[in-house]
Amino acid sequence: MDLELTGKVAVVTGASKGIGLAITEAFLREGVRVVAGSRSESLELAALRETYDVAFVAGDLATSEGVNALIQAAMERHGRIDVLVNNVGATEPRTDFLAIDDAQWQRGFDLNFFSAVRASRAALPHLIADGGGAVVNISSVNARMPFPTVVDYSAAKAALTSLTKALSEEFAPRGVRVNAIAPGPVRTPFWTAPGGFADAVAAGAGTTAQEAMDVVVPRQMGIATGRFTEPQEVADLALFLASPRAANITGAEFLIDGGQTKTT
Repeated sequence: MDLELTGKVAVVTGASKGIGLAITEAFLREGVRVVAGSRSESLELAALRETYDVAFVAGDLATSEGVNALIQAAMERHGRIDVLVNNVGATEPRTDFLAIDDAQWQRGFDLNFFSAVRASRAALPHLIADGGGAVVNISSVNARMPFPTVVDYSAAKAALTSLTKALSEEFAPRGVRVNAIAPGPVRTPFWTAPGGFADAVAAGAGTTAQEAMDVVVPRQMGIATGRFTEPQEVADLALFLASPRAANITGAEFLIDGGQTKTT
């Protein structure tokens, strides 16, 4: 299927690893020119620059300065923006709501919510000026299932899902579609990195991180398929939502959680 994306320009935040890296690579393989933002460049992202039209912009995307620099770099390089993917996000395992101080709450919202607010505010005028385009926000099932171990992250992602709907209502008449993807557990450094969520689950279950991801988490979370989502599966969905093939889809939230969410 031709997704009609060849030659388009996409800005991807949090592009150096995990879901962001998979989305960046998927866009590049479709002929999209990508401006990738992240705090630092990974070896995998650097390798893509040897083959594809991808520019890397370093910056703290939890700040307005970092976000504005990314959007400005995209405009200086290409003169247009057709797609914005708000993917940047992270958290740490929490053991106690009362132990999360104001600074941690603020940092979590800056990274998981306000980064998308700022990037959208900076990019939308350019999308509108160029005749429209698409914004894809990477939310989370935690927006609907706010587990105590990620209480601040869950609240920020719930705000992001709400923002998605509000922006879709305002900007659809001006040619910009805004949708959200809500993954369940995805096999990324969010889980796999040392000290990440797999280690936390493994410590509580008395097992290894690998066993936690392969068996414990899917069972405890009621994932019907019995496995984590792979980053490429999220990337494929983002690719479709960014494309003209999804021309009448806006204001929607797409779960990709292996059947973890049981409500309709």
